[in-house]
Amino acid sequence: MTYRLLFVCLGNICRSPAAENIMNHLIAQAELTSEISCDSAGTSSYHIGALPDRRMRAAAAEQSIQLVGHARQFTPADFEAFDLILAMDRDNYRHILALDRTRAYHSKVKMMCDYATNHADQEVPDPYYGGTDGFNYVIDLLLDACAGLLADLDH
Repeated sequence: MTYRLLFVCLGNICRSPAAENIMNHLIAQAELTSEISCDSAGTSSYHIGALPDRRMRAAAAEQSIQLVGHARQFTPADFEAFDLILAMDRDNYRHILALDRTRAYHSKVKMMCDYATNHADQEVPDPYYGGTDGFNYVIDLLLDACAGLLADLDH
């Protein structure tokens, strides 16, 4: 049975597709592609169908990671479809939980930064309105958090 991860941010063009693709990169390196699968979504409908942001793609490419996929919106059906749902910030977390009216899936929703081991951040900052440094920082933070997540899943 494949363990399914869903990464969620606001628009699904910066943070969550970066997390999805970084995690897929680490899963492939660990030869676990048959055991763990990843997807990403946004809490908003702003960018449905869009590619990951070009600035985030450039920052990921500097780490030899290609960002692929198209933005989609998180739906209540995702609660059933995924084993673990990872929110990038508290707003995303609250939005996801608000869709779980029966509270049946609250235990599946976690904060991405809970898995970071080298960064003290509690949220993955949204780099959308900032410069190159912000995108590079988010990639570094997500590399850390995804590595911690993979180690946690491997135990």
